[in-house]
Formats: sequence, C-alpha cells, structure tokens
Amino acid sequence: MNYQQTLDFLYSKLPMFTRVGASAFKKDLTNTILLCEAIDHPQRKFKSIHVAGTNGKGSTSHMLAAVLQAQGYKTGLYTSPHLKDFRERIRINGKMMPKQDVVDFVSAQRTLMEDIQPSFFEVTVAMAFDHFAKNKVDIAVIEVGLGGRLDSTNIISPEISVITNISMDHMNMLGNTIEEIAGEKAGIIKANTPVIIGETQDKSSAVFIAKATEANAPIVFADEILKAADFELKDNLLFLSILREDKIQYKNLQSDLTGFYQQKNIVTVLEALHVLEKETEFKIAEKSIYKGLKNVKKYTGLQGRWQTLQTSPLVICDTGHNEAGIAEVMKNIHQTPYEKLHIVFGMVKDKDISKVLSLLPLQATYYFCMPDLERGLPEAELAEQASAYHLVGKTYTSVSAAKEAALKNATVNDLIYIGGSTFVVAEAI
Repeated sequence: MNYQQTLDFLYSKLPMFTRVGASAFKKDLTNTILLCEAIDHPQRKFKSIHVAGTNGKGSTSHMLAAVLQAQGYKTGLYTSPHLKDFRERIRINGKMMPKQDVVDFVSAQRTLMEDIQPSFFEVTVAMAFDHFAKNKVDIAVIEVGLGGRLDSTNIISPEISVITNISMDHMNMLGNTIEEIAGEKAGIIKANTPVIIGETQDKSSAVFIAKATEANAPIVFADEILKAADFELKDNLLFLSILREDKIQYKNLQSDLTGFYQQKNIVTVLEALHVLEKETEFKIAEKSIYKGLKNVKKYTGLQGRWQTLQTSPLVICDTGHNEAGIAEVMKNIHQTPYEKLHIVFGMVKDKDISKVLSLLPLQATYYFCMPDLERGLPEAELAEQASAYHLVGKTYTSVSAAKEAALKNATVNDLIYIGGSTFVVAEAI
C-alpha cells in the first residue's frame, strides 16, 4: 500500500472513536499489549511523561514538549485527535512521523491487525511507541486519549504522571459523576511515581489522594503551590507572572497560546517540570522554560487553541467542546473587544449539548453546522435544541458554508468565533 491507501485502511477497517464513538472504545488493554509484544515492547525503551485530564491535557502536553525541546532533549509527543494530518499525532521535536514510516509499520503489522481486530487508537499508540523507541528519544510526552485506567497509552511506566482537571465529559464511558470520572483518570497513577494534579477540586481531590496513597505515589496539587498573576494580552502573546508561596518565581513569562485559560495549564506545566527535575536526572534551565512557553506552536505545531485565523474581521477558533471548555472560551470572548459577535457552531451527538448551549451568549448571530463525520449532530437538530435557549441563527450544510456566511455578514470590527467541536475547528482551519 502507498501512504494514502494505508490511511484508508486505518480509517475504514479499524473502529475509530472520532468516527463512530463509544463502540470503538476497547475496555481493556489486551490489544495494545499484543501489538507492543509483537514489536518487542517499545514502551520500555524510552522515558515518558503521562498526561490525562478532561480539559487542557493537549495544551499541557504540547507545552511540556516545547520546554523539553528548548532544553535540548530529543522529545517525542503523542496526542490525539489530529486536526488536518494523521501524523500530527506522532511527532519528534515537532516533526511529524514520516509517511513512509507509517506505511512500513502498518504493512509489518497488518496480519496481526486483521487477526486481533484492534481499534484505530490502539494501532496508533503502538505505532507511536515504536517510532519513539526506534528514534531513541530522550523522553516522550504521552497524552491520554480518553479516561486513563483503560486507555491504550496506560501501558507505560512514566517518570511522572500529570492530571490537569476533571469535568463532565464522555459520561457514557467514564461515569456520571465527577468522582467516577476522576477514578478513571486516576488510573494513570503508578506505584512510587510522582503525580501532579493541575486543579484542586472538591469532588475529585479525595479520589486522587486515595489512589496516590494506595500506590505510594508522591502527590502535589499545582494550584496550591503556584499562582498566576499580572495577566496581559499584547503582541499576540499572553504575559503573566508566576508566584511560588507568594514570591515571584517567573516574572513576565510569555506564551504564544493566548487563551486566558492557559494560565491554569502553565501552572500545571511549571510544577510538573519542577517535580521532574527534583525526582529524576532531567534538568530544566529557567531560560528553557521562558523559551519553550513562548514558542509552543513553533516547537510542536499546536493549533486550535484560541487560534486567530484572520483579522478584520477577527476570526478565532477554539477546540473547547464540553461544559468546562466552553465556559473558558466564553471568558475569552468577554475579554475580546468587538462590535458584533458571530458564532459558527457545531457539535457531535454524544456530548451534553444542553449544558453547552446554556453557556452561549444570547447577543450573537449563530451559524449552525455539522462536522463531517458519522458522530456529527445534524445542524437542524442543533438549531432546534439551541432555540430552546433563545439562540437565533441559520443552518448550513457544512462548516465551510457556515464560515463563509459569517465572513460575508461580518464587518471589520466584528468577532467570529468558530467552535463547539474539535472537528468543526479542524474543518475551519
């Protein structure tokens, strides 16, 4: 198979969560273990950081990778889903896995795949681990796909584990309460392995402490140690300072990820790096922290986080797609000056749509659309549900049509926000 045929095989022959939803989620690690056994356990051949959480785990993973790269470490990065190119999921020092390497891996493992019928995600995890091992990375940042305990990535033995936060998402697979969801995320906590929790939350903290105690894993809550202050958005950069025990530790940090919600992720990243340096042989210079955080997009290729697509009118997209994520997006919108607000919005069927819609502003013109995948919520259904919250707009048969309509209607001082789903953002970009 050539590269395109290989992708077609991966997308069409394997159960894929982004396409079909919960039916692609395998509730054990058997297939991942079998795949990795067949390629001589690559996950044992490199050091790693494991990152879970409901929101912010993608940004946190990319920031960690950027700082490690700035320090000079050969750094692997595994994330999901991708926006435009499958190979975004598997990078070393920001460079995507070569197409031929993807072809060679699938060709070598195709018989085993057809025998054990793994999911798309199980195959991509094994592919990533194999790529990192063969290229002898110094360390790899591994983002959990969904949950933690039963996620395919959870066969690694990381240097540290990071859990950003917990909110209601994927309840059909992870549980209907914060405590149940936290229990699944806590599944990445390993024996005697430090764990950093990004946000202290009433309902989840006790779950993490109990699991860490059981595993004899040192645990810290980043937001109890570090505080972010002096926020300012200037020259397409987010400026902030970080205090440790009320004393400034990092003055005038700059981040090219400009969403104000990134301050939570930056606090998590800085404490994770502090623990990594304290507990392992990895060394992180202060200048690498400044350089890495300022150049996350350059180092890693991250897209879709409060990303400006154009100005005049200002068009911004964001991959926030659940109640907590959309709440943070709304804070950013309120911080942004504009005359009129246009919202291009689409969702997938298995989200808590009502909670998200209840957060959206009444004073906006809506362009309802459906992302181009089986899980997409038809635009007419979305518009009907939105009408119950007095959100007014028209429906469009595609994301591109909705975006074009918004651009046609907007004046130079307006704001167009595109979001509701990672897949809407992918098509908009």
